[in-house]
Amino acid sequence: MAEERTGEAIGKPVSNERQTDLSKLRLLVALDALLRENSVSRAASSVGLQPSAMSRLLGQLREDYADPLFLRTGHGLRPTPLAESLRLRVRALAAETEALLDARSNASAPTATGHAGWGGQALTDAPPLAVRPSRLLEGEPAPEQFAAKLAEIGDDAAPERRLARCIATVGTGAGRSRPLSEEEAEDALAIILAGEADPVQIGALMTVLHYRGPTAVEVAGFVRAMRRHIGAIVPGSGIADLDWPCYLSPKLKTAPWFLHAARLVADAGHRVVLHGSYGEEGQERHKLEVAASTAGIPVCTSIAAAKAALGSAGIAYLPLSAFAPQVYRLLGLYRLMEMRMPLNAAIHLINPMGGRASLLGVANPSSRTLSRDIALLLETRELTILGNTRDHAEFTPYRQTPLFRLVGGEPSDLIIPAKIAPPAEARTGLSSREYWQAVWTGAARDQRAETTIVTTAAAALLSLRNHDDYEAACETARGLWNNRSRRMA
Repeated sequence: MAEERTGEAIGKPVSNERQTDLSKLRLLVALDALLRENSVSRAASSVGLQPSAMSRLLGQLREDYADPLFLRTGHGLRPTPLAESLRLRVRALAAETEALLDARSNASAPTATGHAGWGGQALTDAPPLAVRPSRLLEGEPAPEQFAAKLAEIGDDAAPERRLARCIATVGTGAGRSRPLSEEEAEDALAIILAGEADPVQIGALMTVLHYRGPTAVEVAGFVRAMRRHIGAIVPGSGIADLDWPCYLSPKLKTAPWFLHAARLVADAGHRVVLHGSYGEEGQERHKLEVAASTAGIPVCTSIAAAKAALGSAGIAYLPLSAFAPQVYRLLGLYRLMEMRMPLNAAIHLINPMGGRASLLGVANPSSRTLSRDIALLLETRELTILGNTRDHAEFTPYRQTPLFRLVGGEPSDLIIPAKIAPPAEARTGLSSREYWQAVWTGAARDQRAETTIVTTAAAALLSLRNHDDYEAACETARGLWNNRSRRMA
């Protein structure tokens, strides 16, 4: 009967529950190739398959793991956190498989037992066939040799050597490089923040990560290094309720309406921490400090000062240049490289005061999912990402706005439809700063600005779980706006 059942199964598709060991191995080899190449076509070529066959294997892997495993970005496929967690184990299995097959092919052929009397010592002997190794450049070590060389640089090596190991790990090319683990990324950035890195090393690490695209695991490691460097308060410690990063580009010339929204949230009894910067150069580089001070938000230069301000005023603004100058200067390298570094994603999740919820602004679709993956690795449970602003959370009510959220540690997204935009208000005779102040005091009426403030405050209330319904959050925010204290500092 067993033989009959086996015969019946021949030629039929094997279900996920009854996959053979051979088919499972095929899937793991495919996963290893995808993790190495970050491309379906290149992965297929590396194992001798058609791209369509590799796509089918990827679909089966996604079904088996109940996870997308790879997300499409402008830099190719980006592994999800689950795929990253499997990388080293899958690579070890593939390497062992390759080693076994190499051992088999190099085994000596069996010697014939019979002979015809012609045996004897050879008078001449030719050297082995001269060939160039198929996967080596001249004088280049094999991937296995390269990995062994990096492994010789232990965790107790000098900082410069450890950082060099990290650069080589991510920057040596297809087949030899891999992403950093969370611990490696944390150690690399800790070396830089401690001032123990050569400037060439800093540029090399940031460039190779930017070119390939950082993984969520790497950025999570950077965040942990930043938190340790500044002495951040442990998230959920009860010191702060809402973390609100605001790292504005100097090219942004609009007024900071989100500061008024933050004041409304603080007036509702929530402790709000804003932290950010406005570039390094130009007359307006202190724009956020000036605006916060004008609005009566305490400007704090340390974690301790912010803690005191939360106790007395319920709101605080921390300039990055004051509480994390080394991080501030690292971000300032943009002027030398004209590219955004992986640190730009990390800084938004630094959460210096340990707020239980976070409100972020991320415009790029792939960066939104990356930010949420990072937050999950950092065990963030309450998060709202506004999907139409970059570097600061400010609602744009006259455009459709996606809200990427974590609610109790689980993804929960919303799409907020666009409102009909009213006519623009004239600002005759007032500077941008004066008009921004006048809207708060009521000296100027601007429906567009007021709606921006109210909807931004509503998004913050959603992140705090003050409301589970967006419209209800807007009603609460509108009430806070109507009953605000109209005094400016």
